[in-house]
Amino acid sequence: MKQIVLASSNQGKIKEFSEIFRDFGIKIISQSKFKVPEANEPYRTFFENALHKARHCSGYTDLPVLADDSGICVNALNGNPGVFSARYAGETKNSAANSKKLIEDLRSFSDKSACYYCALVLIRHPDDPQPIVADGILAGRIIDEPCGTGGFGYDPYFLLPKLGKTVAELSIQEKNIISHRAIAVQTLKNKLIEIIY
Repeated sequence: MKQIVLASSNQGKIKEFSEIFRDFGIKIISQSKFKVPEANEPYRTFFENALHKARHCSGYTDLPVLADDSGICVNALNGNPGVFSARYAGETKNSAANSKKLIEDLRSFSDKSACYYCALVLIRHPDDPQPIVADGILAGRIIDEPCGTGGFGYDPYFLLPKLGKTVAELSIQEKNIISHRAIAVQTLKNKLIEIIY
């Protein structure tokens, strides 16, 4: 497996996955190169949405596809935004509006604990009966004012108390070691090694 199509057109995710898989000798290609239309996300769990997106994309490309569904889950909000993280403030998927809504919704709560969660699904072909599944979690808390210019989405508002930094203040190298996506990818890579070798 020398190349994998990423079932996303999100440039931030493409950059992260490309960097993480570089040392594994696998090239990540965006689904946009194949003109794959964006899949809907009709399910209530990250895993179901990731599997749905992987099968959708592989149906167009007939190539191995990696799909993720990830988001932020806030304890005081019963796990929301959850699978609606990218469109929390509406279908336009506006990061600034999403973050503003999250801060407003949390204003009356003292518990600001949250986690980033990532579900990854890799399928080898559209009808793969044995998807390779991995997940990752990064715990932190939400802050009211943004800090940092890196990352994307909620990163400037997601504080990592042990580091005293938001995710947006991390270098790409630091983020690719500790992020929910990096943890999920490492688990996936270990499973791939077992299959390939």
